[in-house]
Amino acid sequence: MLRETYHIEIVGPEDAPVQRASVRTAGLDAARERALRLFRRARVPQRSGPAAEAVRIVDGAGTEVFRWSVWDEGAGRG
Repeated sequence: MLRETYHIEIVGPEDAPVQRASVRTAGLDAARERALRLFRRARVPQRSGPAAEAVRIVDGAGTEVFRWSVWDEGAGRG
């Protein structure tokens, strides 16, 4: 199975990167799960530094393929 590299960025105010990680997965779904886990961890109250406001995934070609923000929390859940 072909694996692709995805770059996960946790961003703060004004899209300033707070944390970056690269993952190699067989698909975007696995990268999305990892990104959301990192985002939840970056949002814990004990964490120091700038507040995490969003997470985005950029594929190997530099195209943003996923974005989730604090304003999406709870959207579509019920």
